[in-house]
Amino acid sequence: MKTKEHLLDGVPELLILRLLAHDEMYGYQLVSEIHRRSQGAFEFGEGCIYPVLHRLVKQRMLLEREQEVGGRTRRYYRLAAAGQKRLAELESTWQQVSATIVACGREVRHA
Repeated sequence: MKTKEHLLDGVPELLILRLLAHDEMYGYQLVSEIHRRSQGAFEFGEGCIYPVLHRLVKQRMLLEREQEVGGRTRRYYRLAAAGQKRLAELESTWQQVSATIVACGREVRHA
């Protein structure tokens, strides 16, 4: 039987891409925004978010820049063109999944 964690596969990537489609953000900011905007429903920690960020940078879906803030270097991420395309694909997939789940809940009446 699949657990809740398996159902959430791909969700961190989708949320990261959606947030970065609007604003450039740094890693911990993404963690905080996901928690805040989901009203606590998603609590992905840094150990989940940072590997996704690093993978997306490596795949050239995200661009990154460094900036010194308070004596520390902070990495900011933003969507690249490939990331925008990936976001569109993921949103389409999730819309199809959601519609299918709703359809499975409808009562079917036979004549």
